[in-house]
Amino acid sequence: MWLRLLPLSLVLAAPAGATNPIAEVLCEPTAQMQQRLVREFGERRHASGLRGREQIMELWTDARGDWTMVVTYASGTSCIVAMGEAWQEHSSTPGKDPA
Repeated sequence: MWLRLLPLSLVLAAPAGATNPIAEVLCEPTAQMQQRLVREFGERRHASGLRGREQIMELWTDARGDWTMVVTYASGTSCIVAMGEAWQEHSSTPGKDPA
């Protein structure tokens, strides 16, 4: 996972003392973002959902379980808002606690 983040860490690096989490968001044109996720990380769009009229939240995953959360704006820009590892699918049975 840490090797995957190394190229992004160079882009996402914030000045010392920066505490704003928005400073760590990587944005670029949607087509470019999608190509990067596929080409550099081997990810595929796994799920998506609307977040209001102007945004789509997308979850991208790879075969190893790494994941990337992307918000895509109607303006044509997409931003990585979170990344992680160990993504797992959970099926839930009605009436049972999924935890």
